[in-house]
Amino acid sequence: MRPVGAENRLALAAAAGDRAALASLLDAYYEPVHRMAWRWCGSADRAEDIAQDVCVKIAGGIRAFKGEAAFATWVWRITYNAALDHLRRASRLRPTPENEIMALIDTEAPSRETPESNAIDGDLWREVHALPPQQRDAVLLVYAEDMSHAEAATVMGITEKTVSWHLHTARKTLRNRLEAAE
Repeated sequence: MRPVGAENRLALAAAAGDRAALASLLDAYYEPVHRMAWRWCGSADRAEDIAQDVCVKIAGGIRAFKGEAAFATWVWRITYNAALDHLRRASRLRPTPENEIMALIDTEAPSRETPESNAIDGDLWREVHALPPQQRDAVLLVYAEDMSHAEAATVMGITEKTVSWHLHTARKTLRNRLEAAE
């Protein structure tokens, strides 16, 4: 088993039934989980739903945490899967006038700060979201969440080499699309 840091010790205490430790972990991770979810779905309200789902999954699954990986990696994997599940469900929904209006509200609210508003310009952000899912996910994990290729590989359930390949392909695609738009 790998060396246990302070966060993993807290997670192991929560796994053993320490409610205060679990509350501390959920409090520490809520905002980063929400930010990550927002980057995947592009909506504060949907990100809130995903973040709440992730907290429920963490609370329900903490007893299974054995400390074999960093607690953060475990949380990112849960968040990643919850965001992908949300995107899959959303893609199956038939557009209705209400959904279209909500989408306009979410994308046209200039006063709301988004996680990407200070990090990536709008055109690039839209192009990242238009990438094939694996490329999009690799870009978001590595560049938006500041994960290493190894961490992103663990979260995505693929090899580090595959993450690197997705990033290479995504950079090439983004460069071509942005040059064509100029």
